[in-house]
Amino acid sequence: MNNEQPANLQIAMIDDHNLLRNGLAKIINEFDGFEVSIQANNGREFIDLMSTRKKPDIVLLDINMPVMNGYETAKWINSHLPGTKMLVLSMLDTDYAFIRMIRLGARGFMIKDSHPEQFYRALVQLRDEGFYMNEILTPRMANRLKADHSQDTGITQDGQPNLSAKEIEFLKLACTEMTYREIAAAMGISIRTVDSYRDVLFDKLAVTTRIGLVLYAIKNGIVMI
Repeated sequence: MNNEQPANLQIAMIDDHNLLRNGLAKIINEFDGFEVSIQANNGREFIDLMSTRKKPDIVLLDINMPVMNGYETAKWINSHLPGTKMLVLSMLDTDYAFIRMIRLGARGFMIKDSHPEQFYRALVQLRDEGFYMNEILTPRMANRLKADHSQDTGITQDGQPNLSAKEIEFLKLACTEMTYREIAAAMGISIRTVDSYRDVLFDKLAVTTRIGLVLYAIKNGIVMI
């Protein structure tokens, strides 16, 4: 009978707020099954450390950092560390930040002042499900991202809703950092019509936020990461 305990998942923390990072690392090291093995002030420092350290299973990543920010770091991780899951920790609470990080491979988001129990739940879900689902990234959104839909067309198959050319155009623009008013100008339509496209797509795709639209578009090949 094998009584060996499974190895702890290795966590890297990339955040320039030393006090917060060190405090959260102590909390995580008390969680069963997880261990903080790397701490870095920014993405460049993390990349330098990776030349001598084991690849982490999970990266907790801030967005606003000096030298190399979260967006640049996420892009590097997505390219060089396949299999490493990224959880974004930030005080930013905007669709634009989330959209950009999703496109760079983020698997979930948490606000920095979350309760320790939420951090533990997030790590467990990342380990077991591949995503952390909360009010930002819902289970339905995550399932759409993981589902095996067609990758070569914006029109879904097998009973999935068909999208019109205008809806696809709107969906592509919704995946940028443009505001809805800017999208209306780009499409040559009114802001009320943009609101109508958004609401129709919310209903068709069974999502409730712009983040859900982005996840759907990425998974179905409507936009490329």
